[in-house]
Amino acid sequence: MTTIQIISDPICPWCYIGKTRFERALAARPEHGLDISWKPFQLNPNMPPEGMDRRAYLERKFGGKDAAVQVYGDIQKAAEGDGLDVALDKITRTPNTINAHRLIHWAGVEGVQNEAVAALFIANFKEGKDISDPALLADIAESVGMNRAATERLLASDAEISETKAADEKSREMGVSGVPTFLIDGQYVVTGARDTAFWVDLIDEINQIKATTE
Repeated sequence: MTTIQIISDPICPWCYIGKTRFERALAARPEHGLDISWKPFQLNPNMPPEGMDRRAYLERKFGGKDAAVQVYGDIQKAAEGDGLDVALDKITRTPNTINAHRLIHWAGVEGVQNEAVAALFIANFKEGKDISDPALLADIAESVGMNRAATERLLASDAEISETKAADEKSREMGVSGVPTFLIDGQYVVTGARDTAFWVDLIDEINQIKATTE
């Protein structure tokens, strides 16, 4: 089975857009035969645990208010063009995402990883919620069928913190500098929010190769 590891951060808008486009290709090829998992990458690995004011963060990152408005105006248009209901103006803080990544890992163990990732994107980009909040993360865990009490205990501990940081660092050592990045069978890399047609063609190519080698 072909594996695709999606290296992503749930506060990355292009990851949300890329996920949407990729999943439309999966829907168009329901027998795609792909094993899909999500891997951590923190856009802001040095973000304080409490996060920071989003406006200040964006202006610092993009070199001022006008540049930040331009960048996120383009993102808003791209998201809406893909039919996504986003409300970027609701986001008041940029969070540290280490806890969100821990939740994604545990969701993978439970077999509900994609559902958890989707819920995190919606909470952040549609609802403007702080996805570093342990109570919100417990809500998300419960909503996708995970045990809430167990998730709360894990979030209150140091479980998977060092492992998550190590996985993030491993991606950087491999040359990943931006997300989304799609790692196919551990060796082929696709970067960025590619359109659905690209993924449909690639899925067809993968399956054609498999058919000729089996």
